[in-house]
Amino acid sequence: MSATGRLSGELFVLIARLIAEQDRLETRLDAASAALDAAGMPVAAAAMLDFCGDVLQISLPHGDLRHVTNILAEHFGESDMLVADHDIEIPRLFVSDMDSTMIGQECIDELADYAGLKERVSEITERAMRGELDFESALRERVALLEGLGEPAIDRCLAERIRPVAGARTLVQTLKNHGCRTVLVTGGFHHFADRVAEQLGFERTVGNRLAVSGGHLTGKLAGPVSDASTKLATLENERSALGEGARVLATGDGANDIPMIEAADYGIAYRAKPKARDAANGRIVSENLTSILSLLGIPRENWIE
Repeated sequence: MSATGRLSGELFVLIARLIAEQDRLETRLDAASAALDAAGMPVAAAAMLDFCGDVLQISLPHGDLRHVTNILAEHFGESDMLVADHDIEIPRLFVSDMDSTMIGQECIDELADYAGLKERVSEITERAMRGELDFESALRERVALLEGLGEPAIDRCLAERIRPVAGARTLVQTLKNHGCRTVLVTGGFHHFADRVAEQLGFERTVGNRLAVSGGHLTGKLAGPVSDASTKLATLENERSALGEGARVLATGDGANDIPMIEAADYGIAYRAKPKARDAANGRIVSENLTSILSLLGIPRENWIE
């Protein structure tokens, strides 16, 4: 490759890691390096990580994080990546969204299918996640449509529809094994999140509560709304409890994940809507969440499969 290794005693301001296809890797690196140099952000070193053989690390002595991310995305295409303004390390806190991030579904859409309303609810969900609708209003509108649905439908939905995405449990368990606290925070519902958290190994769950009366959903929420501000507050409170210097990882896919993604040291957008992707300094475009472990530099032999 055109630049390899780390210069003795040199301090790098930006560290970028990518899981890129080996085909034309050197050509793409040369093109990206040229573009970065033209933008006044020269590459000082580039090499495959010895302990994570499929991860390319690019180091720059100075540069703008967002600009670097955009240039690398342009030249490496659909690659999983993470860009940080410090040496990347294993976080001490992991805060994650649930729907379409830790699980492959939107729970409220799947639940609405049992009421024959999936298409109507899904359209509202999609617009809310793209940031086109106010989250709370969209949530209350969708919940209202579920009025009268029997509570057993939730158990059926969990058993028949809700599945973790590839690598979700391995990601959570491996981070925990490395001393990282794990929190699932969702704009979805405790009826689902509590069981998903138990299955994957999260230590805390924050979410909305569906009001139930006489074994049926009332069409209302019980308690305050868990939204973007809740996700951010949860991250900040958990970080404060860990003390100064604790690195934080956050993952999500939608507009209401943006505040916590921006607040995290490693804000990673997982197969995300454009606004969330653009707010993140990391992105997973493949399907397997274990890519995050590789980007953090955790060798595969240390994963909890």
